[in-house]
Amino acid sequence: MADPLLISHILLWLLLLVMAVVIFALARQVGILYERTAPAGALMVSRRLASGSQAPEMEVPDLDGRMVRVGGASADGRSTLIFFTSPTCPVCRSLLPVILSAARSEATWLSIVLASDGEEHDHRGYIAGNGLEGFPYVSSRAFGVAYGVSKLPYAVLVDGSGKVASFGIINSREHLESLFEAKERGVASIQEHLRA
Repeated sequence: MADPLLISHILLWLLLLVMAVVIFALARQVGILYERTAPAGALMVSRRLASGSQAPEMEVPDLDGRMVRVGGASADGRSTLIFFTSPTCPVCRSLLPVILSAARSEATWLSIVLASDGEEHDHRGYIAGNGLEGFPYVSSRAFGVAYGVSKLPYAVLVDGSGKVASFGIINSREHLESLFEAKERGVASIQEHLRA
């Protein structure tokens, strides 16, 4: 008759081998799943802009009549995030807390300009209702056309030298952060970085 201790050792070693095979298979499946669902950055749809190109330089009045200069090299070397929004866009409204959070956390290197078009009274209520008083807010159709905006919410990140660092449609915090990440890595988009 076999020794019960020897049998239990053999069974434990077999169980350990089976677990190793199962863990290897699971790790492989996680890797495949990660490749299929890689982080999605902001969708670049503009035909007017290209990462690395000079951003359209414009001077447009904000709602209070002050001139806001966008594009071109900034005097302080800070980047500018232009967030195209609308009072009638529910996704834009849901992203405002993310924009406000980014303004606070990235204040050392980032300025934010809000842009839209339409009726002035709609924008004033939108600004007051969402705590946007501290940001330049321009309402200009020509401004949106110059930056190739076709869908909202849309954002363009212009670096301190006045070049387009990254841009695209943003529907989530992840998309917004992908613009910052693309600038930091020196690529047009996160998708480009993942393909490399």
